[in-house]
Amino acid sequence: MTETTIPELATSPQAPGTLHTAERVRARLTDFSPAERRVAEAVLRDPFGIIHLSVSELAAIACTSPATVIRFCVSLGLRGFQELKITLASESIPSARRVLGDIVPGDGVAEITLKVLDGTARAVGQAAQTLDLSVLEAIAVQVVGARRVLFGAVGTSAPLALDTAYRLTQIGIDASFALDVHTQHVSARMLRPGDVFFAISHTGSTFETLATARAAKLSGATTVALTSFSHSPLTDVADFSLIAGSAETAYRVESMTSRIVHFAVLDALFVTLALRTSTSSAHLAMTEDVLIEHRI
Repeated sequence: MTETTIPELATSPQAPGTLHTAERVRARLTDFSPAERRVAEAVLRDPFGIIHLSVSELAAIACTSPATVIRFCVSLGLRGFQELKITLASESIPSARRVLGDIVPGDGVAEITLKVLDGTARAVGQAAQTLDLSVLEAIAVQVVGARRVLFGAVGTSAPLALDTAYRLTQIGIDASFALDVHTQHVSARMLRPGDVFFAISHTGSTFETLATARAAKLSGATTVALTSFSHSPLTDVADFSLIAGSAETAYRVESMTSRIVHFAVLDALFVTLALRTSTSSAHLAMTEDVLIEHRI
């Protein structure tokens, strides 16, 4: 068998700091299993490019499984794939660019505000062009016909799930979301055919959301996902996956832009559902009547 040749480390003006992690990987090559070695080779070929991939996408490139990618990361002393991406990003991208994007030191409030808003507008516009509307249509059909809709999300995706569940309740759809992940998991397992489980996750690889989605799948519920990556463990579980992301969200940690894009997609879904739910007007009127009591 011909020995695999490890390509020279990819270097570019954009990735001046990748030597540290890449050299750690190169030094450990003989310690990895054959499958983990393929992951290592993929990292060495393009360390900067790894930060734009999901765990499933890297697994596909390395002809292995997401679990092997995770084992590879753990063997490097990392807690998982997300930490590998963060580490590579911190070594590849100047800190100012990671946080500020096109903003440069010296920009005033006006420049910063305009650049942030422009970047967000571009991300939303990109989502409008790339969103699979047939999937959005199919999800709307499932939700309108569901007995119950349960949302699952953690971290910065949780507020989106909480808001959307509340808004669906306003139009007469039995929707709920619990902030506690154990409650989410148990509730998902209690679903049954005819119910919908709706997961929201930027990376599509959060352990708690994955566990809850798998429990919902096991219960017989229809599983739906909103995420930023087309290939991830979550999209492998979901019956219907809405993909809405941008290049910017691939490397900024906990990016606000990805949540704004997801919020916009959820808003489009809400309006669609409001127009298709026969009792939505009556329920919205009741909501307004209740809220009047809380306003001066």
